[in-house]
Amino acid sequence: MMRFLALASFLAVCLAAPSPRASHHVVHETRAADPIDWQIVRRLEHDKVLPMRFGLRQENLHRIEEMLLAVSHPQSPTYGQHWTPSAVVETFAPSDDTIAAVANWLTDAGITRERLRLSVSKGWIDLNATVGEMEDLLKTEYHVYSHMETGDEQIGCVSYSVPAHVQPHVDLIKPTVHFRHRPVSNQFNKRSMNLGAPSRTRGPKLSNQKIEETPSLANCDKMITLDCLRALYSVDYTPVATDKNSYGIVEFTPQAFLQEDLNLFFRNFSPSLVGVTPKTVLIDGAIVQTFNQSFNFNGESDLDLEYAMGLTNPQPITLLQTGDIVEGAGFDNWLDAVDGSFCTFEGGDDPAQDGIYPDPLPGGFKGAESCGIIAPPNVVSVSYGQDEASITAASAMRQCQEYAKLGLMGTSVFYSSGDDGVAGNGGVCLNSQLKPVRNGHVFSPSFPVTCPFVTAVGATQVNPGSTVNDPEGACEQVIFSGGGFSNIFPMPSYQAGAVTNFLTAHPPPFSKGIFNDSGTVRAYPDLSANGANYVIGIDGEFELVFGTSCSSPVVGSLITLVNDARIAMGKGPVGFINPAIYSEQFQDAFNDITMGGNQGCGTPGFDSTVGWDPVTGMCPATRLRTFQC
Repeated sequence: MMRFLALASFLAVCLAAPSPRASHHVVHETRAADPIDWQIVRRLEHDKVLPMRFGLRQENLHRIEEMLLAVSHPQSPTYGQHWTPSAVVETFAPSDDTIAAVANWLTDAGITRERLRLSVSKGWIDLNATVGEMEDLLKTEYHVYSHMETGDEQIGCVSYSVPAHVQPHVDLIKPTVHFRHRPVSNQFNKRSMNLGAPSRTRGPKLSNQKIEETPSLANCDKMITLDCLRALYSVDYTPVATDKNSYGIVEFTPQAFLQEDLNLFFRNFSPSLVGVTPKTVLIDGAIVQTFNQSFNFNGESDLDLEYAMGLTNPQPITLLQTGDIVEGAGFDNWLDAVDGSFCTFEGGDDPAQDGIYPDPLPGGFKGAESCGIIAPPNVVSVSYGQDEASITAASAMRQCQEYAKLGLMGTSVFYSSGDDGVAGNGGVCLNSQLKPVRNGHVFSPSFPVTCPFVTAVGATQVNPGSTVNDPEGACEQVIFSGGGFSNIFPMPSYQAGAVTNFLTAHPPPFSKGIFNDSGTVRAYPDLSANGANYVIGIDGEFELVFGTSCSSPVVGSLITLVNDARIAMGKGPVGFINPAIYSEQFQDAFNDITMGGNQGCGTPGFDSTVGWDPVTGMCPATRLRTFQC
């Protein structure tokens, strides 16, 4: 109660200032993509109450890349001098003028100040409002959409507007234009995007080949194991500073590991880990469910943990299990848990992208959302993604800024780049208006890997008939390494030289408009690791799997080993590694990949070439000692 009264007093001061003269409205956000297979069935009832959240424009965001480079570039005099969480909050908190501008706009529209709530970070204003109030305020119309096959319903508007004098103070408003394009299943993903919902297109891909010989270093072209990876990437290090180091693996409910599967794998490949479990942090009512046991429910988690735990043994692994069993979760939910300033009272989350807690659905988690319940691990790996075209630019930008803040605090965040080459999830491509359509021909980049403040990890392979001593190629078995160019994010300065060199020395042979060839946008992946023929223990037996879902936790493991060595020397974690891996002094740490491509959208995709390319990036790291300096 005292916290609410303090916020009410703050708003009272803001609202005491005179409101500027009313200005005309301007369109602030438009839906990222028109929904396929969804149709409008009716206007949303005017008396329905919506949990509205107004994201306030933060201060100093125009300097966030500069600030991040200052602690992340190896040539910076302040390299490694990471920030405290309080310094991050103080630097980027919206100004009092911004809070007053938005609050005055709302009260001038007839919303009483008692209905307004300000988040502790000052980043969000919340209120519960009727559809009628919001349609008048935002000059829009809310409709109910129904999926033509499943009957699933969701709400939204096509665009919304705000007064011109308010627009500079607002990042985004939810719920509005943000739309979940895939229908829900009968049991999972009741309302949010739910990244963990079983899917044929997401997660690692199961091989139809059975394991018929004993894995060894002699057959790593057919079966990848822990020893194969150690040989490929010159890993000969046992962690010694495990009590001061941390490595987090993000999983989204109902995806879950089975301890019996981990034990099966470890008995054969890392016996000292038999019976060892990850340190589980349950976010937003998450559970590690065991009542659904199959590859679609256990494959991702088993893969991630078997290789992360095996490569970094004896480093404890932190499992960030996210979302309840009813609603699930999106990327913002795990970010809330490691950075409380990203939360609002009821969530700075997007109902079309994330789980909203407390969850009113039957059987849903009724507790408060998990805000700042754990310090950010030194390394986080996330083997999940979505199409960039499925999220608005404003939402993508705001989430991306949060990754930059984690980098400022010393956390390395790795995301898998996708398994469909230049196409979007499930092979879907775009039309000339950059909207996802059947039979599209324009390349569809992924997200969050297009955010310049995460490290995007592509996939390589030991080529058939080759050994761990031979050069790898881009993965072209079962999956194709995701890569390309963003349609939202500008090119970060750290990769400008490498990407410009690719576009000029190896210009892709595609007609104008097939991909964003402006030379001014973020390109990915940043680096790669093997993603083919991984042996995993799954549902009581061994299987082979493929995907950048394999690659991301492996790279995260390698950087965790680097951090351990640095911590043992009295140094801190490396944090955001992208400026380092693109810098000249680190080029000897990588093996260049010059074979293979990433086909999709009816094209061969891009080709692997000398230097950086949008197939494997800067390629696999083979000399990790370079990063220990």
